[in-house]
Amino acid sequence: MHIGVNHLLNQYGYFGVFCIFLTEMIGLPFPAETTLTLCGVEWSRGVFAFIPLWIMAACGNVIGSTIAYGVGSYLGHPVISRYGRFIGITAKRFQRAEGVFVKHQKGIVLFAKFVSGVRVLTPYLAGINRMKFIVFSFCNSISAFCWSAFYILEGRYLALLWHRYHYLVKHYEVLLLFLIFSVVVSGVWVRLKLRRRASRKSHRTSVEGPSD
Repeated sequence: MHIGVNHLLNQYGYFGVFCIFLTEMIGLPFPAETTLTLCGVEWSRGVFAFIPLWIMAACGNVIGSTIAYGVGSYLGHPVISRYGRFIGITAKRFQRAEGVFVKHQKGIVLFAKFVSGVRVLTPYLAGINRMKFIVFSFCNSISAFCWSAFYILEGRYLALLWHRYHYLVKHYEVLLLFLIFSVVVSGVWVRLKLRRRASRKSHRTSVEGPSD
């Protein structure tokens, strides 16, 4: 998938960026945040300019979200139930998300783009639950421009930091590997200890039996 994304970016430029984010919001499994970060890296190298890159990414996301909203609004539950599994939307996942969406419509549309699994579901939910199109479009557009700018800028400044400080990584490579290894081992040890403690507690409860 990452190879395909790089090919689209290199081959089609801004139009490729637009297509990636449009189709991702319909449900095709593009790694959106990674793609935006890569776009930021390419911007730092002079391949892209920020304004057209930002506009194409955000507009692709907005239009893709609008199409998904239309599908949810006009075709509703039946089409999602029947075909949702092909784009990763299972019935159980959809029902759970819908219960939350009904209570917090505007907030979810504004912030869901920062949560990859929820981002694709949101416009379908908005359409099915008849969220006002003007309200959806306003919140969705603000969210798309903020979300895309965040990850593009992240990619740019990560690339600049790497260019400036990568020699430190090479110089202290052994120390960094040791620290990473120590963190992983510590995490595994803590997890095993917590699991063992939970197992002992469960065993003690079953031996003692329910209290009267």
